[in-house]
Amino acid sequence: MNIQQTAVDLDSLEPLAALGLQSPSPAFLAQLPIAIHACDAEGRILWFNSRAADLWGRAPRVGDNSELFCGSYKLFLDGRPISREQTPMAKVLRTGAPVRGLEGRLERPDGSHVWVTIHIAPVFDEDGVLAGAINCFHERIGGRLEMSDARSDDWMQARDERLAATYEHVGAGIVEIDRDGRMLRVNQQLCRLTGYTASELLGRTIFEETLPEDIAEDRAQFSRQIAGEFDRYSIEKRIYHKDGGHIWAAVTSSSIRDVAGNFLYAVRVQHDITDRKRAEQSLARSMEEQAALFAFSERLQHCQTAEQVHEAALDAITRALGCTLASILLYDQADIMRFVAWRDLSEAYRRRVEGHSPWDRGEIRPTPVCIEDVGSSELPDDLKQTILNEGVQAAAFTPIVQDGRLAGKFMAYHSEPHHFTPSELDTALTLARLLGFALARLAGEEARRLAERDAQQLAAIVQSSVDAIVSKNLDGIIQTWNDGARRLFGYSRDEVVGRSITMLIPPDREDEEPRILAKIKAGERVDHFETVRRRKDGSLVDISLTISPIRDRMGRVIGASKIARDITERKLAERRLQESEQRLQELLDAIPAAIYTTDADGKITYFNQTAVEFAGRTPSLGSDEWCVTWNLYLPDGTPLPHDQCPMAIALKEGRPVRGVEAVAERPDGTRVPFIPFPTPLFDASGRVTGAINMLVDLSERKQAETQQRLLLNELNHRTKNNMQMLQGLLYTAARSARSEEARRVLDDACSRIAAMAAAQRVLYGTTDATSFAADEFLGAVVETIQQTLPAGIKITRTSATGALSNDIAMPLALILNELLTNAAKHGISDPAADSIRVSLVEYDGQFELYVEDDGPGFDLNAVRQTSSGLRLVLGLARQLHAELTVSRSPSRATLRFGASRGA
Repeated sequence: MNIQQTAVDLDSLEPLAALGLQSPSPAFLAQLPIAIHACDAEGRILWFNSRAADLWGRAPRVGDNSELFCGSYKLFLDGRPISREQTPMAKVLRTGAPVRGLEGRLERPDGSHVWVTIHIAPVFDEDGVLAGAINCFHERIGGRLEMSDARSDDWMQARDERLAATYEHVGAGIVEIDRDGRMLRVNQQLCRLTGYTASELLGRTIFEETLPEDIAEDRAQFSRQIAGEFDRYSIEKRIYHKDGGHIWAAVTSSSIRDVAGNFLYAVRVQHDITDRKRAEQSLARSMEEQAALFAFSERLQHCQTAEQVHEAALDAITRALGCTLASILLYDQADIMRFVAWRDLSEAYRRRVEGHSPWDRGEIRPTPVCIEDVGSSELPDDLKQTILNEGVQAAAFTPIVQDGRLAGKFMAYHSEPHHFTPSELDTALTLARLLGFALARLAGEEARRLAERDAQQLAAIVQSSVDAIVSKNLDGIIQTWNDGARRLFGYSRDEVVGRSITMLIPPDREDEEPRILAKIKAGERVDHFETVRRRKDGSLVDISLTISPIRDRMGRVIGASKIARDITERKLAERRLQESEQRLQELLDAIPAAIYTTDADGKITYFNQTAVEFAGRTPSLGSDEWCVTWNLYLPDGTPLPHDQCPMAIALKEGRPVRGVEAVAERPDGTRVPFIPFPTPLFDASGRVTGAINMLVDLSERKQAETQQRLLLNELNHRTKNNMQMLQGLLYTAARSARSEEARRVLDDACSRIAAMAAAQRVLYGTTDATSFAADEFLGAVVETIQQTLPAGIKITRTSATGALSNDIAMPLALILNELLTNAAKHGISDPAADSIRVSLVEYDGQFELYVEDDGPGFDLNAVRQTSSGLRLVLGLARQLHAELTVSRSPSRATLRFGASRGA
């Protein structure tokens, strides 16, 4: 047999042997159509496939020094058995020279034999040192083929067919490429790996089928291979698959050169390592997740604030879940989920989605919710668009549970559609648990700090309290005793702790303690229990007790806390108040006026005997409202509802009511006019607590006023008759007088008497004994003077305001008469066009009277001595302490004076 010739023809399989010592995956080894095993430089078996074990008839122990070089039971070369040190593998490892096409016979442990063809290639490391060797062997069908048994060309044909079958069906993709990287020949396995047919691949370059990210490195290595820097290189890269995806491949590229060393083509052996890469990526991802969890857990130990926890959580989320956008939302006090921390999220997005939660607030076991493709999700269109506008294509909602209750969520966002694996979700839940534990720890620490602060404050309050604060167990034994208790009872702490609380109870009150303890044991509270206790010196003290049960962590009552307040001063004040109220009631009963009181709601709370006599009935305490009377009327007889009476107004408006009159009707039908004096009562804070009212009977005054009115009417009648008689006499005398001067004087006197008579009618027509209405006065006097003037002269007046004192009525009437008469004489040139205008108005307690006409006016100083009427006006103005001024354009005389004479 020509071994050298066989070796030359087997060069095309050398790239397969170049797998070296890479420990191929079991799946790859199982797919190989030949038996294969590898040894290290010492001859220890590193790995083998199932076909090798089948040919050997056994499975050798990997790495065992007792099974070096070969896994066969026995090996025969040239018909004689050989030792392990004489096997072809041992020779290759000694010499570093390959063995190709060597035939031998294997004996299995069961005694059967099989002929095999052996191909062994040495494996060198990067430094050229022999690292081991790989043996590819296959069964020789039909036993040993000798040159004498068949013709040489038959043997060559069989070999070629065998090699062609191996080329096509070997479990690795094989492609031959030219120096431009164009594919010249591919095997079936490469077509299966890429999904393309051979016709689709041939003519295309290997770089067209490579993902852009991996092209540069492969092209650089291939260029160096062509240049002869090396004949073989290996690379891992991604190759497009026909379905649009890609596979990972481990590629070994081997040069084929001619005898002159010129590059002919390269054979590239490609193994699908997608599963391995996925496993590596999964392992790397898992390691990154674990590292992120570890780092997060480590950082949480040093976080002192919620903000630090949030920042550490965002770092862990983005690292462990491989996302760049993340957020944390927690429920606020209004149970609304709000953002507390985020990474690279816009305000518009946060505002739009804040408050959203995929779980109910009370959900017991919330689970993560994933949206793997936002664009194809069933979210509302506006919400979907908001998320997409943020650059988010996938999102995961992970619940944060704190103390067994849903506390919030964190969000992990991806910029591309993303499948969330179970491992990622487990990691997310672990992050959420760590975050929840950290927040709970901070909340617990804050609660502990507050509790410690409250306890310190409470201890300080207890110790400094002016009240006695004592604790006791359920047997009544004193446990604690503060300074307030020492001051109140006179005992020091050492004198009472450990003794029974009954040492403070007087003998006549010893039955109180069992009742108190029974309530405390039942978990009840005793509030403001007023009693008497005994001091160390034997004196008794009035106290108010508030007793509360003390519970342990399980809620069991273990004792009582007692607060005792000295109420001696209050008791004394109550007694004094009772005595004062008794004296006040006696005083009110002695007052000869109807007096009653109400609460803030108008309910009658007190009335004296005079009020009963006034009302003609006995009011009902607590049910009668506003007034003690049966029925009420206004002075004109209009019914007055009780809830609109002066007392009701005083309570509702919080002010005293004065200056009103009313009429009370008794049950027997009699009516009593009266003046009420309701006055609200206020507490220290200014809140109305009730009111007191005094009713003054006006019956006798009304009778006196009636008699006075009769007398005044009679006096007015007689005065009016006398003035009319005097006016008549003057008028008659004026008509009969021969002197024009006499007639003028008599007419002036008659006019003045008429003005005084008009003022007299106003004074006697009013019900007020001290003042009169300015408007009524002005109207009466002007009307009277109008009658004394020539026909055609018009006097117009505006409405007057205010009230005037009675003592200025006569002087003011005479002044008005003189001014109007003067205006009629000198200010009217055309009665049809001209007029006289009169006004009387009040400004801040001062009155202004003016008479205005269309005449030329006059100079006050020029006519002061020549006009008797003006002298009269000036004299009367001095009596009124008034100021008279005169102006022209228009002509106007103005008198300014007070509401009463001398004001």
